[in-house]
Amino acid sequence: MSGVIVPLGLRPALERISAEIDRHFDLLLEVPADARADLFGAMRHAAMGGGKRLRPLLVCAACDLFNVQREAALRVATAIECIHVYSLIHDDLPCMDDDDLRRGKPTVHKAFDEATAVLAGDALHALAFELLADEATHADPFVRVELVAELARASGPAGMAGGQMMDLAAETESFDLPTITRLQQLKTGALIGFCLEAGAIMGRIPPEGRTPLRGYARDIGLAFQIADDLLDVAGDSDAMGKANGKDAAAGKATFVSLLGQERARLQAELLVDQAIAHLATFGAEAELLRSIARFVVERDR
Repeated sequence: MSGVIVPLGLRPALERISAEIDRHFDLLLEVPADARADLFGAMRHAAMGGGKRLRPLLVCAACDLFNVQREAALRVATAIECIHVYSLIHDDLPCMDDDDLRRGKPTVHKAFDEATAVLAGDALHALAFELLADEATHADPFVRVELVAELARASGPAGMAGGQMMDLAAETESFDLPTITRLQQLKTGALIGFCLEAGAIMGRIPPEGRTPLRGYARDIGLAFQIADDLLDVAGDSDAMGKANGKDAAAGKATFVSLLGQERARLQAELLVDQAIAHLATFGAEAELLRSIARFVVERDR
């Protein structure tokens, strides 16, 4: 899984989205000259200058299918990154995964303190919905309401938060493959699903026209998590910017522990092929989504 080869078209897309998201956070999180300075500093520490920005890239790639204006797409992309970063801040807390390193730098509770980390996560969560509800994101209030509702669903108990609860239970319970699959569909897959759904919502595509994108999202979401499990077993912690081997140390069942490394790798590759097949009705406008699907299993972090 090391020595990742990023497709030529994907590398500039990743570099561009990283710069754009950092620009948005720089404007949104200007540090005030008052007692909130540490809160904004903690939010900037977590949100800027790191990460793959895969979810924002998926949002923009999905919006590109339907000719959504870039700045509008970026507001949704920034919102999903707010949710992702908030979840990382809280996951790293001593009461959860108790991690010291994230994206190659100290976790927020280490760089600041636990109370500030909790508030930074809370504030990023709130910022996500503030961005989506603003008419600058879309002129149609019904589009904005649907975006808010879908992100709330994807990040709440029927999505990411529910998956994280299952992940905590996995430390003391023995989960089989269907349960692990369900866990990851909630913890990781729900937000990835929102990224594709958001592009269709912004493009005013009716629900019945979103089936290919939902299939793509489901398959790359699972492939992404299998790749993460493989990296946790055999990845380079320096390249990843975080500690590895924690799932095994905690006694958690994973795709790799249940399937073995070779079968898990083959399953991830099959899922990527299926994801790309879902895009058969699209032409060159979906090439970035195809490249992202391949990158999901080729990355080294």
